[in-house]
Amino acid sequence: MKRLVIAGAILASALGAPAFANAVELSQTTIQAADGSEVPVEIATPAGKGPFPPLLFIHAKRGYEGDERAHVRELAEQGFLVVAPDWQSGRFIERWPSAHNPDTEMDVEAGLDYLKSLPNACKQPAGIVGLSRGPYYAIRLAARRGNDIAAIVSYYGHMQNPNAPEPEQLFSIAPEIAQLNTPILYLIGDADYELRRMNGGRAFYALWERGVPVEWQEYPMARRAFDFRPDQTPEEKIATRHARERAKNWLAKWMKLTPEMKCK
Repeated sequence: MKRLVIAGAILASALGAPAFANAVELSQTTIQAADGSEVPVEIATPAGKGPFPPLLFIHAKRGYEGDERAHVRELAEQGFLVVAPDWQSGRFIERWPSAHNPDTEMDVEAGLDYLKSLPNACKQPAGIVGLSRGPYYAIRLAARRGNDIAAIVSYYGHMQNPNAPEPEQLFSIAPEIAQLNTPILYLIGDADYELRRMNGGRAFYALWERGVPVEWQEYPMARRAFDFRPDQTPEEKIATRHARERAKNWLAKWMKLTPEMKCK
């Protein structure tokens, strides 16, 4: 019996079940995209009583795994009700796809609709946190549904269509940048890929010139994916903590949350 209890506790921990009454609760479900495809979704619910500020988490092309789950849990610990649609596994897309599959945008949008439908979500525009390929989904979504999105946090995000020809990758940005008015915080390491910094930098200037609230945070000595690298340097660990706090404050500001991270 003792062995069964221990095994049950380990399993609950692995699935993200709360170990005590005030823990973040992780749960999974499946929703449908507009074309009928199934979309696996993970939901992270903060401790305490809702409603909670709604946040959409869009993962990178590496897939939705333990590092992403840990990030989602951190966001819920900050007070956000987080929905993370898995835009890869439901469509049997292998990890690290080079090309962008436009159909997967329906999966992300379904995640936003599901988030807005949750009874414990505040009835207000949602925030978005996206990693790498994730912010490209975010700007596409914000260009179409700006009224539903209060702010975006981009971790080293694509600011150009991954399917665009090489000259466009080098010398231009996604046309959605000229259409959206959603506040964007861009987080990136100064040792990240030059092309990613170039695209992001051009997007920063284009948004700022149009009067869109935008901020650029570049971390010294921080490499690609500085916030979850298995070989994180001491500087990258500090950059991660700083980025998490900056993201929280950016979302709280534009989602108009109280100091206690509650909806007004």
